[in-house]
Amino acid sequence: MSVRLRFAPSPTGYLHIGSVWTALFSWLYARKMGGAFILRIEDTDTKRTVPGAMENLLSGLHWFGIHWDEGPDIGGPAGPYIQTQRQPLYEQWAHRLVDQGHAYKCFASPEELAEMRKEMEARGDFSGYDRRYRNLTNEETAALEAEGKSYVIRFKMPLTGQTSVPDLLRGDVVFENTQIVDPVLLKSNGLPTYHLAAVVDDHFMEITHVTRGIEWLSTAPLHVRIYEAFDWDLPVFVHLPVILNPSGKGKLSKRTQAFLDSGEKVLVRADEFIQAGYLRDALVNFLLNVGWSFGDDREKFTLEEALTRFDLVDINPSPVKLPYSKLDWLNGQYIQELDAETLADQVQPYLEEAGYEVDNRDALLVLMPPMSVRLKRLTDAVEQLQFLYAPSPFSVPANQLYDDKRLPLTNALAAFSSAIDVVRSMDPFNLETVSAIMISIGESHTTNGKAGPFLGKARLAITGQKVSLPLFESMVALGRERSLARLEATVATLDQE
Repeated sequence: MSVRLRFAPSPTGYLHIGSVWTALFSWLYARKMGGAFILRIEDTDTKRTVPGAMENLLSGLHWFGIHWDEGPDIGGPAGPYIQTQRQPLYEQWAHRLVDQGHAYKCFASPEELAEMRKEMEARGDFSGYDRRYRNLTNEETAALEAEGKSYVIRFKMPLTGQTSVPDLLRGDVVFENTQIVDPVLLKSNGLPTYHLAAVVDDHFMEITHVTRGIEWLSTAPLHVRIYEAFDWDLPVFVHLPVILNPSGKGKLSKRTQAFLDSGEKVLVRADEFIQAGYLRDALVNFLLNVGWSFGDDREKFTLEEALTRFDLVDINPSPVKLPYSKLDWLNGQYIQELDAETLADQVQPYLEEAGYEVDNRDALLVLMPPMSVRLKRLTDAVEQLQFLYAPSPFSVPANQLYDDKRLPLTNALAAFSSAIDVVRSMDPFNLETVSAIMISIGESHTTNGKAGPFLGKARLAITGQKVSLPLFESMVALGRERSLARLEATVATLDQE
């Protein structure tokens, strides 16, 4: 049988970065083995369904380059791929379990269950259910149904013994059967619980490898027993390790907000990483480094390279944390590899979101090469490029525009005045000419004959930023008129001093 893996999120919240990690490993193995990757939406918990969550899941996965062969939007031979559209199938197989004696109808009302739990907890029993409807006769069951009593269908877990769960990463994991007390398979509204729906769907969708988080391992013995009751072959279970916060303290969760040592909020939702200015290739590379190693002490590699080496069995089953500082480093490396056109395309949406009207593409292209080596995230570009959209002229304090030792006030005034004259008549106004003339002016007006002190003050005058992009590229990006306006404002400030 061809390898078939699935990713089966619930639309109860937006796409979590841990879910992307799970989907990525499943997708990668399916591609490595020449198999199929299936997307299934597990939406039977209708009370917790979040409007727009499914659309967020689909668009987020596509953004990461995770595309499926079968799914709710493209169909496939095993569809439908949304669980609420498969309800008759679950009802059919739940009732088959009842008919075969592997499950039973439980007529306990919510009030009865609450009283039951209260009495059991008073005795020190916190299992939550005492199996009181497990051994009803057919006649007793029929009588309760005739009264119009609603019921759920519960699975009959063995009352003694053990169940062994074969796991690809952990070997055989053995559970005492008494740990699981007859879970509900079909709710009174006819919708299945996860346990029934996942098993039925994985069987009929011919899933060969079930990849899911370690938190589901405790329910795996129930799933094994359901497979056995149906006389179906088990898939390969792969329970992935838990992902911890960057501190290593606690699970990375969208319900609890953690913070980095810097005080920055830990990102959890996949779209938060996109909004934070990370490139897709860097994020994918980062996630592949979590719990799996490419080898050769390499941390930076392409998805195509990973395909040649990846195997599910090589995933480390121990808990892992997300090293966000490594993500920043990786992202910076990928940014440096972008050409000017591509980097401008990536940066422009963040500028527009910040409220800047990007009406001069050529200006951006001039600044991309020197800026690429300064970026860790694409969002960093907004601060570095804000001088390009600031009104001209603007005011810089006079005492920041000269240096008593290397560029005294009179020297600074003369240097900036000279720059105005030269820039006004400079032809052509390009990077080569600007750099040569500004260096010459600096060398002529500093006390040590070196251009650096003047160029540093000129960069502040042009950009208004102490930390900024290089002077020459900044002037060319601004253009002759706007550069002149800022130089003239600087001379006016120094004159008043």
